[in-house]
Amino acid sequence: MTIAVYPMSANPPTWGHADILHRASAHFDTIYWAIGINSKKKYLFSTTDRMEMMQIYVNHYQLENVIIDTYNGVTTRYAEKQNARILIKGLRNLFDFDSELQQATANRGMNPRLETFCLLCRPELSIVSSSLVRELFNLGEDISSYVHPDVEELMKQHLQNK
Repeated sequence: MTIAVYPMSANPPTWGHADILHRASAHFDTIYWAIGINSKKKYLFSTTDRMEMMQIYVNHYQLENVIIDTYNGVTTRYAEKQNARILIKGLRNLFDFDSELQQATANRGMNPRLETFCLLCRPELSIVSSSLVRELFNLGEDISSYVHPDVEELMKQHLQNK
């Protein structure tokens, strides 16, 4: 059984994240799509909201082998607890490659058995990032091509509740 972890902050999850998950799900028995909680970071959406948004994509693609989860601490240690041998990462550009290469090297130093699999994003999603979506959303701009309609609705509800 091949277990993988796809770590992210999901603030909010986008079509780009979901596409990587969908494509990766065809290659692994189980994927933990997990939100890494960093107590030093301030998130626009609560962990519960982000997990609900992630579930929308899992339901959209009908991914029965994906488990949505959260963790504190180092991703490598979380992967070990899940008996995962693979970390999944999405690459949009050279900046992502550089960052992911550094992380993969550090992760491998902590656990030489842990491999990092990088998937290239689809070209039409190469500009999509959570920070771009948050910025456009906060400016009242259209984000419908970047997130699932139900995720957009949850984002709007969040803004109204503020």
